[in-house]
Amino acid sequence: MKFNLSSRALMISSSITLDITAKAKEMKDKGIDVISFGAGEPDFNTPDNIQKAGIEAIKSGNTRYTATSGTPDLKKAICEKLKKENGLEYKPSNIIVSNGAKQSIFNSLFAILNPGDEVIIPVPYWVSYPEFIKLSNGIPVPVETKEEYNFKFNLEDLENALTQRTKAIILNSPSNPTGSAYNLEELKAIADWAVKNNIFVISDEIYEKLIYDGHKHISIASLGEEIKRLTVVVNGMSKAYAMTGWRIGYAAADEEIVKVMTNIQSHTTSNPCSISQYASIEGLIGDQSIIEDMKEQFVLRRDYMVDKINSIKGLSCRKPIGAFYVMANISKIKGKEIKGKIVNTSLDLANLLLEEAKVAVVPGSAFGADDFIRLSYATSMKNIEEGLRRIEEMLK
Repeated sequence: MKFNLSSRALMISSSITLDITAKAKEMKDKGIDVISFGAGEPDFNTPDNIQKAGIEAIKSGNTRYTATSGTPDLKKAICEKLKKENGLEYKPSNIIVSNGAKQSIFNSLFAILNPGDEVIIPVPYWVSYPEFIKLSNGIPVPVETKEEYNFKFNLEDLENALTQRTKAIILNSPSNPTGSAYNLEELKAIADWAVKNNIFVISDEIYEKLIYDGHKHISIASLGEEIKRLTVVVNGMSKAYAMTGWRIGYAAADEEIVKVMTNIQSHTTSNPCSISQYASIEGLIGDQSIIEDMKEQFVLRRDYMVDKINSIKGLSCRKPIGAFYVMANISKIKGKEIKGKIVNTSLDLANLLLEEAKVAVVPGSAFGADDFIRLSYATSMKNIEEGLRRIEEMLK
């Protein structure tokens, strides 16, 4: 039987990241020793104080529906965080709490896009950006960024992509998959361009606290009232607080936008998990030392991974300043024969590494950048050392 399914839904691609992860897990379940560099989550446990707050919420009976857009106490804590850490003044009515930052991004795009509206996204991009845009009846406009410029937009890129249909850009700083982050001068230029052309900015800041080497995260919304009004700031608990499974993200935006996002959420998922919301309050206002501890480990792992990759013939990479990913350039390997197979694409190499070296990486094609593979250093140093040793051995 052939089904007449939704044409819009059929436009959506499956996640190559999840496909590779599932294949690696299947091999592990069979007892095969697979080392995975695919993880998009910290390998640390949720801090004890946050766990205890979640348990206390259960014991206190805070297990029922909340307001669709989140509890007043959590929204108040988010406002305090944004003011203290980002220099952003928001009221609780400017905040919506969702089931992860992922839902916050989708809600924001669904709220602002009309059929045929264009959204500029950087290449490499996070895998879900183009799919969210398509689901929201928009058109993704990928803009190639250059490795030598640390994979960042510049004004010439934005001007060349601008049309009468341009509605928004997505800014991801620090970035998944590249680990790049924008500085104050770069953000000011983008903000001025967005204000001049009346373009929305979806500012994905989920990796905000995972930034290294003395660099400082700056939210583009903090650069003036005009850009603040055009910006949807997206953040969440998953990465900085090792709370990926708790599923709490949030967005801060103009009240008019937040009202529409709340309506969308009320008819799709309704409120996010009540227990996770109470735990997130403790995360935002409680002990922050877990973040510094994680950052110390991530810097050690990153430095080892970058040095090792750059020592392997055929591979190269730049040192990221944020998140926990390295984009390894494989352009010198493409077209060559390895283990009797021709490597024409990043997916070819990813499959070969998984099958022959028992190492899982994410092909760059998942991010629109086929000359790269992405490796996550959100795993132990032992795994990083062994995994890179296997990769080096196979590429010999």
